[in-house]
Amino acid sequence: MKKLSGICFFVFFLTLGQNAFSQDLFDLLEEEEPVVEYSFATFKTTRVVNGQSIENPAVGELKFIVSHHFGRLNEGAYQLWGLDQSTIRLGLEYGLTERLALSVGRSSFEKTFDGFAKYKILRQSKGAKVMPVSVSVFSGIYLNSLEWRYPDRTNYFTSRLSFAHQLLIARKFSNTFSFQLVPTMVHKNLVEEISDPNDIFALGYGGRVRLTNRITFNAEYYQLLTQKTASEFKNMLSLGFDLETGGHVFQLHFTNAQPMFERAFITETRGDWLKGDIYFGFNIVRVFTIKKPEL
Repeated sequence: MKKLSGICFFVFFLTLGQNAFSQDLFDLLEEEEPVVEYSFATFKTTRVVNGQSIENPAVGELKFIVSHHFGRLNEGAYQLWGLDQSTIRLGLEYGLTERLALSVGRSSFEKTFDGFAKYKILRQSKGAKVMPVSVSVFSGIYLNSLEWRYPDRTNYFTSRLSFAHQLLIARKFSNTFSFQLVPTMVHKNLVEEISDPNDIFALGYGGRVRLTNRITFNAEYYQLLTQKTASEFKNMLSLGFDLETGGHVFQLHFTNAQPMFERAFITETRGDWLKGDIYFGFNIVRVFTIKKPEL
């Protein structure tokens, strides 16, 4: 009986110790600090349609982007509803760091070379660190390489240059819907008329709605805030679809802007949707891994 009582007491204290240990373990787990959960894939790629999105290439990732706009749909059967004409831009974007992306490109529109940097300031997150929006800053430079219109007069290289600066403010409200605001300033060193402003301000709006895991509907609109000096300049409106297929993202869209770089499509859009001045276009994005991320 004494041996049996000793065994019972031993089992009782062992059970009590296990319960205390388990309780302490659960307490430690409950007291663990919450982690930061960052938002990702606010948009499928670095463009909403024509304009920039909040997204950057990953570190060491190179994106080759082929952008193409056909002619206007209202040009009729003779021009095959715009398919006989085209404007094209070729661009490269590289993720230098987790926050910084660099790009170079060349457009057939006004034979323009461009380059830009895009830097992430804030990233939407929840958990231990709550940040309601993602914010990036964008700065681009554009070189018009057309032959001088008046070669007999003194022309300056700086007259070929223009610049665009943007603040990208985006929020992913859900896996289905994302929205972005883009305050913008465009500066032109040389303008057509003395009365034309060198600095032009605009506000961009962009959004995407996920239709399936691989397809989204995108829309963007850029509203000119500076008084227009020419009646033919319009606000840009673009509608399109993103289709993701492995290493490619295809963007198919309709827009009233012929050019595909910021200075031109924001301040020099001439198409009128109501008159059928609509350009069908696409972006093809191919991703290459140049440098694998360090583990």
